[in-house]
Order: sequence, then C-alpha cells, then structure tokens
Amino acid sequence: MSEGQAVRLCREAFARLERGDETLFDDLVAEDFVNHAAGPQGRAGWRETLRHLAHDLSQVRVEVHRLFGDHEYACVDMTLHGLHVDSTMPLLVGVPVTGRHVAWRFTHVFRIADGQLVEHWATRDDLGLLRQLGAWPPA
Repeated sequence: MSEGQAVRLCREAFARLERGDETLFDDLVAEDFVNHAAGPQGRAGWRETLRHLAHDLSQVRVEVHRLFGDHEYACVDMTLHGLHVDSTMPLLVGVPVTGRHVAWRFTHVFRIADGQLVEHWATRDDLGLLRQLGAWPPA
C-alpha cells in the first residue's frame, strides 16, 4: 500500500466517524482489528467503543492537525470536539453531565493491511478532558 493510500484510508475513516456513518466499520476496519489503546477488541469492539463516545459527546467534529503515513502505518494527530451530554464511557462514569463543549486531543497510529485498519495505538489527553468537565482535580 502506498503512502497516499494509507493516508486516504485514515482520512476517509475519520470523515465517516464525524458524519456518524457506521459503514466505516464494515468497509474499513478488519474483523480481527487489534486495539492496543483500550477495551473491546475486533471490529465489533471498536464499533462499541466509538458508539459510547458518540453517545456521551454529541455534535462531534474531528479536527485533523496532522496526518501522515508510510506504506503500512498512518499517524493522525487530532482534536475531537463535542458537547458533553452523558457519562457512560468508562472515563466519564460518575462525572455529572455538564452540557459543555469540549476539545479532546488524540494521537492515533494505525497499521493498515489489505486496504483496512488492522491495528491501533493511541494517546489521549484524558486529564485535559476531565479538567474541561470540572472533574479534575477530584473533589
């Protein structure tokens, strides 16, 4: 896979995520997707993780700062913007709903094979998100 294809695949995945288009999972994510960053595994697990996110943050907008890749890997430096409307994802359990707009910073690394996302690593600014919601420092 050329550099251009890896970058285009990630750009397309995040565009669909922003639109709430769940075809991204069947079209672009391998059935045996490995998520080194969190929880449930496989295509179904990543779908579940992103559904939690979309449930807790409405009006999601993805701001890509940098996107680059080589023949096998792509890296996405981004901010996810949304409105805090619920607290069901593990990070937010117990955090009262604020109705605040938040900006949550991520860096994702994806391994691509056969035209699909097959592996994922990420760093997230969870502390920054909790501060925006008034949940850090703890009471």
